[in-house]
Amino acid sequence: MALNIFKRLAKPYIAAAQGEIEETLRFSVANNPLPLCLVNSEGEIAMMNEKFKAIFPDAKVFKTSISDILVDERVAALRADSDSTARIAVKDSEYDVRAAYVSPAENSAAMYYFFDVTKHEELRKAYEEAKTSYMYLVVDNYEDILQASPDQTRGVRAVAIENTVRHFASEIEGSLLPYRGGAWQIVFPRKHYHRMKDGNFAILDAARALENDADFPTSFSIGMGLADSPALAEEYADYALDLARGRGGDQAVVKTPDRVSYYGGKVQVIENRSKGKSRVMSHAIRQLLNDAEKVFIMGHRNADLDSLGAGIALYRMAVTHNADAAIVMASHNSSLDEVMKIAKADGKYKFARPEEALAQMSRDTLLIVIDTHIPDMVEAPELLGKAEKMVLIDHHRKRESVIEGATLSYMEPNASSTSELVTEMLQFDEDIRKLSKFEAELLLGGIFVDTNNFSTKTGTRTFEAAAWLRMNGAETTTVRQFLRNDMEDFLQRANITANAEFTASGIAISKNDGVHGNAQIIIAQAADELLDIKGIRASFVVGATKSEVVISARSLGDINVQLIMERFGGGGHLTMAAAQIKDTTIEETIEKLKKFIREAEGEDK
Repeated sequence: MALNIFKRLAKPYIAAAQGEIEETLRFSVANNPLPLCLVNSEGEIAMMNEKFKAIFPDAKVFKTSISDILVDERVAALRADSDSTARIAVKDSEYDVRAAYVSPAENSAAMYYFFDVTKHEELRKAYEEAKTSYMYLVVDNYEDILQASPDQTRGVRAVAIENTVRHFASEIEGSLLPYRGGAWQIVFPRKHYHRMKDGNFAILDAARALENDADFPTSFSIGMGLADSPALAEEYADYALDLARGRGGDQAVVKTPDRVSYYGGKVQVIENRSKGKSRVMSHAIRQLLNDAEKVFIMGHRNADLDSLGAGIALYRMAVTHNADAAIVMASHNSSLDEVMKIAKADGKYKFARPEEALAQMSRDTLLIVIDTHIPDMVEAPELLGKAEKMVLIDHHRKRESVIEGATLSYMEPNASSTSELVTEMLQFDEDIRKLSKFEAELLLGGIFVDTNNFSTKTGTRTFEAAAWLRMNGAETTTVRQFLRNDMEDFLQRANITANAEFTASGIAISKNDGVHGNAQIIIAQAADELLDIKGIRASFVVGATKSEVVISARSLGDINVQLIMERFGGGGHLTMAAAQIKDTTIEETIEKLKKFIREAEGEDK
């Protein structure tokens, strides 16, 4: 009875209080300095102020949903985290949106606040664009270009190159500092980076268009660093230049705190190695071999003939200098079955499994890594962390993921193969009078494989190395026997070629159905054969082993297949590259491949 009397007496007060609260809410919304709106439990705008209406003139009370302004995903994100913001752009302005919900319930009403951050973003962008950025620009084969010019035009060629660089520097408001012949440092405001990127670094095309008297085009290597501090930007630029040159030149590499980007790389830069470097490397390795208690030689997983040939030759070099050596190998390509039988039957060569090598590693152990510089691709990655002395020998174009801590590094992207590099070093080892016929043929086989029978990526040094191996008894007929396939492989390769898909722009894409232990060899040979078809500019073949999907890519040179394979985590060279991908299917890989090719073609245009 008393309760009913209280309710009757309190009702007018409660109604009056509710009215005051609603009036206060309306006043607060209408006069709030921020654009805001009240959203009811149905997600509809129930109340808004004039500042909000000015931004969204079409919004109507109880007719417009908050999801019409913010997509559902952003509304859900704001609900999930009360401290989060959603950035939206409206005409020429930008807003950060925050939400205050009445309760954690999913259908809770909420107040949405809109913070105008346009001026803040303009100031932030202006600050970012004004940051000091560094670039190193180097002319590839600068001395070779000048030496190829007769006396009367040499100065003209040098001036033309410098004028091109100076014009480029002036376009980006850069301060140009020459630091040696054909090399400059450019300091410039970051705002010009986006224009260079959008133009795919047109300065690289301008370099190729320069007239010269050599039988190869002028090309630049560019390393650019973008960072918050000038010191770090300069350090990044130096690192990026090293990558650009280590990948063969004719490209720009941009290093930022969180990524490395590549542009260009359309031509194969002429080889500029000197035999003096091979002599120095040969002597340095001999010194390390003499000081080593134990030597392990390790190539990439699923070894091929180039990796095995270089490994056998370095083993010979090690034992000649009285080192206790072994070749680390857990797996090899099935095409090497015959060669491995010969090597093991001979008894001259010692092999070790990764776990055996790991157990024997000590401070005085020398680890020689060959035919790869990528940590994840070596036969036994666990050995890298245990080795205090390490030699790195590779011919692939350099990637940002590189084995760190090498005592001695010999990376030459202009060499045809690791077998070529090792052959040159052996010639400067006075203690090795002559290789065995088997050793010479393995090295020649490695060169055969990586040059597609001397049809790609060969220079004068390649033929000189092959000639020296012939002098040591290598027979090309025997090498061809090493490379022969059985009938099943031949039929698979024919099937790949017959079922290839051809695009209007001259790209061939095919696959090897099923799982095969020697898929890498089959698809590589098929990619080579597809490139022999008239009108084909590049070929890509996808296959699968028991553990991964593999891709082989080939090009005539106007499409950089290395950049495409790097997007799969692989690598290689301008005209020959490959990738190995885990946890995927052939079909998924082909879909990604087509997407990457379309993007690469768009960049080329």
